Amino acid sequence: MYASRAPAPLRKPALFRFVPAFDSLREYSWTKFRADIFAGVTVAAVAVPQAMAYALIAGLPVEIGLYTAIVMTFFGALFDSSKQLINGPTNAISIAVLSIIAPITTPDNVVSTAVLLAFMVGVIQLGIFSLRMGDLSRYISHSVIIGFTTGASALLVLDQLKNLTGVPSQGGVHDGFISKFYQTWVPFPSLHSETLKVGMATIAFVLGVRFVKKRLGLALLPDLLLAVIVSGAWVAMAGLDEAGVKVIGKIPNHLPSFAAPDLDWEVMRKMSSGALALALLGSLEAISMAKAIAAHTRQRLDVNQQLLSEGVANLMGSYFQCYPGSGSLTRSAINHQAGAVTQWSGVVSAVFVATTMVLFAPMARYVPRSALAGILIISAFKMVEWRSLIYHFKVSRFDAAIILATSISAVAVSIEFCVLIGVLISFVMAVPRVGKVLLTEFVEDGTGYVHERLPSDPRNDRVLVFGLEGELFFAAAASLESQLGHIENATTDSTAVIVLRLKRARNPDAVGLSLIEEFLSDMRERGIVVLLCGVREPLKAVLDKAGTSERVGEKHIFVEQAVRQTSTHQALLRARELVGQQPKDQGQVQTVPRWLRNAAVGG
Repeated sequence: MYASRAPAPLRKPALFRFVPAFDSLREYSWTKFRADIFAGVTVAAVAVPQAMAYALIAGLPVEIGLYTAIVMTFFGALFDSSKQLINGPTNAISIAVLSIIAPITTPDNVVSTAVLLAFMVGVIQLGIFSLRMGDLSRYISHSVIIGFTTGASALLVLDQLKNLTGVPSQGGVHDGFISKFYQTWVPFPSLHSETLKVGMATIAFVLGVRFVKKRLGLALLPDLLLAVIVSGAWVAMAGLDEAGVKVIGKIPNHLPSFAAPDLDWEVMRKMSSGALALALLGSLEAISMAKAIAAHTRQRLDVNQQLLSEGVANLMGSYFQCYPGSGSLTRSAINHQAGAVTQWSGVVSAVFVATTMVLFAPMARYVPRSALAGILIISAFKMVEWRSLIYHFKVSRFDAAIILATSISAVAVSIEFCVLIGVLISFVMAVPRVGKVLLTEFVEDGTGYVHERLPSDPRNDRVLVFGLEGELFFAAAASLESQLGHIENATTDSTAVIVLRLKRARNPDAVGLSLIEEFLSDMRERGIVVLLCGVREPLKAVLDKAGTSERVGEKHIFVEQAVRQTSTHQALLRARELVGQQPKDQGQVQTVPRWLRNAAVGG
């Protein structure tokens, strides 16, 4: 009688796999709907003032920030693998956008250039998704994000000081940030007292509300929205706009219309490196936040699906006058705290931001720029992961080097350059670690099996046993060559057999396999037989394809068995046979038997 087999799990239809929000509807309920409505409205209360402030960072009209908080949040939520991540304008991305577009734009084309940048970022992210390269993010150190946010927050505070104090910005379009900052503040300019008063009052108000929130346990009280409302009302009633306090001005009370971005190839060429940096940064931000949320919710996360979400959100946003965005740390955390259950909380947030814009846009014209600057300065200090920063500096010089390089280059050079340099350093410092091959020497324990050789264990020079562990690909070539050299140096004139365990040797490429074949050839010339044991099926398949199995001889390759050390035991028995017995079809010649030379095919 045959045992019944469990039915294979049914594959989800493509619509549910690629649009997870629709998949969540299959088990939706009124309880989940109420939770998503509450969370979505709560997020919208934070998204409105943040979107306005972040657009100000990027040098864009505030309505562009609101459009981004509507469209990107909507499409991002539909395609998100994470059920709580909220996409849209972010602090860090906005700083990077300003850095990329400022040198090549004028007031007339700044919006179209930012929209084109969103298009480019979306296309790059979709390209990464289509190549299934989302998992490559695990090879980029989290120190890149920490260094970037540290540098970006410093840049943000220094940049917003002029808006907080009412000091006019100095310097040309093509001047770097440090040059502009120097020209603006040296010699020390006169401050606009009313502007400074509004900005500092806004900072004090937000900090005061947060203190009350903490004491009373009102975690979801929208402090930023209250600050914007109060400061706008103050300016309107006191007529401070007529006294020189700059306000954001009229905001259109209509939703964005569909329009294809203007594909200017010359502008695209100039922004290509910046778009790549922004695509990488946005992907890293979103994936790291989604993973952090999933760690709390125990949700299974699809990294490639998350990349699809980011790419679709940016690409679709470019057709509705949006600038690039990513996953928002603040709004995602609030969404999670407010009890969001599915991706539909993000859709609800987008709808409520749109509703707020249509109904209340005319009232927002009095919101002072200095108040938004105050909000951004508070956000900048919260951007820095202080505990993580200290922790990474304590742990290793590897992390410290990446953080210093990215944070300093963010201020001294440019935001997009700091991301690229951080990613490059991360790869340069990670590859040698990934490409490290370990070598272990073993000795027989008297029962036909082996254990790791200790300094006090005597070595059997006739039969040496070594084990290689690591990735046998091109990046490990130097390490592999060095370890094979150690094996060769360990041989003596009396060495007849080398047993080479490859149980933990993985993924050989042409470079790695050629080094092993070269070693086998050297040993063959010295009359030393090399037996390969612990060879797993994937490695055996590569050896067969390359013809290595034929050159070594199938009798000298021992495939890994289900029982521990079985193949090693078989290799040792073969070694004893070679050392202690003379085959019938060969005669002994000289000190080193000819049969042993002939048996050492391939080593």
